[in-house]
Amino acid sequence: MPLPQHVVHAQIESVYRAESRRVLATLIRLLGDFDLAEEALHDAFRAALEQWPRAGMPDNPRAWLVSAGRFKAIDGLRKRARFDALDESHEQITATEDPAPWDKEYVEDDRLRLIFTCCHPALAPDAQVALTLREVCGLATEEIARAFLTPAPTLAQRIVRAKAKIRDARIPYEVPAPAELPQRLDAVLRVIYLVFNEGYAASSGNALMRGDLSAEAIRLGRLLCELQPDPEASGLLALMLLQESRRAARATPEGELILLEDQDRALWDRALIEEGIALVEQALSSRRFGPYTLQAAIAAVHAEAPDAAATDWAQIVGLYDVLARIAPSPVVALNRAVAVAMRDGPAAGVALIDAILADGTLDGYHLAHAARAELCRRLGRVEDARAGFERALELVRLEPERRFLQRRLAAL
Repeated sequence: MPLPQHVVHAQIESVYRAESRRVLATLIRLLGDFDLAEEALHDAFRAALEQWPRAGMPDNPRAWLVSAGRFKAIDGLRKRARFDALDESHEQITATEDPAPWDKEYVEDDRLRLIFTCCHPALAPDAQVALTLREVCGLATEEIARAFLTPAPTLAQRIVRAKAKIRDARIPYEVPAPAELPQRLDAVLRVIYLVFNEGYAASSGNALMRGDLSAEAIRLGRLLCELQPDPEASGLLALMLLQESRRAARATPEGELILLEDQDRALWDRALIEEGIALVEQALSSRRFGPYTLQAAIAAVHAEAPDAAATDWAQIVGLYDVLARIAPSPVVALNRAVAVAMRDGPAAGVALIDAILADGTLDGYHLAHAARAELCRRLGRVEDARAGFERALELVRLEPERRFLQRRLAAL
């Protein structure tokens, strides 16, 4: 007896949420074209809405949807009489033998292929992020545009150009060879962490956090660790989990920023902390770790402290010393300076930050001025603190941070 139509529709919606990105990844492999695969995906789900209420849900919905989408794409191309003009990539659509189309490992690898394709180094960094959010995560163009405060038409053109680059440059839809993997993996990890950071600590706007973006980044991190185990991928996942564990304590119910040292640690998610620490230990034991693992190790030290006063700042400074050797950057130097201030006193931190600001690299970075101002405040150097907070206010773009700085300035 057929199920009621509303029940089948609910089942199809569930299948869409769970399987649509996997179906799309396989269709891109089979059809060789992003836009054609997206059209085929929608056609397949339209066919499911028409047929499944009558015939029932198939045993393997994903396989059914891929087959239906591929058939619809080929049929549509035939109707438009385009086969004579197809390039080599489209000619592959009509191949009679697909390479292991339903082999579980091969189909699962389609998702990994899609991630590496979206993060190919030939694409501009902003295009990598936009394309990954659109194709791998399934976010709507308007959602991505809102997250990064970019006009939707601009974001849409960025995605269109990225797809055209993949097509015109014949960027291969594949997981890189072992010799190429380290370089290519770095781009994937960077994109995932950029997505996470925009969700965990938005670069601008009215909201401190975007939970949907950080959740998508963690999902991608888990997927990457599952499909392509690597110590630094584990380190990145650990870092995201440890930072995410503090989400409930990072802001008041009204959305006001709460500094790490003032957070209620009872609100920290202990399950995420335990999972993150286990991943850090696993990555460190490999001896093949990198900057994400070291940052995760620093986050783990914070997570293990029962309160702010018990934080092992000497260990954190030591970890920053290693991080500064293998991945030096002005921001790493700034974070190390703050850790030194917590270990040795505010004056030591101010001296280090002054040296960092002297070369001008971080002059436009509001957190550098805010950190120096806070240390000056603790030293009783009120005028220096006021000047630093005012400079930070000129640069800040996130409203909760702006309000926090204004409160600090008013308190002086």
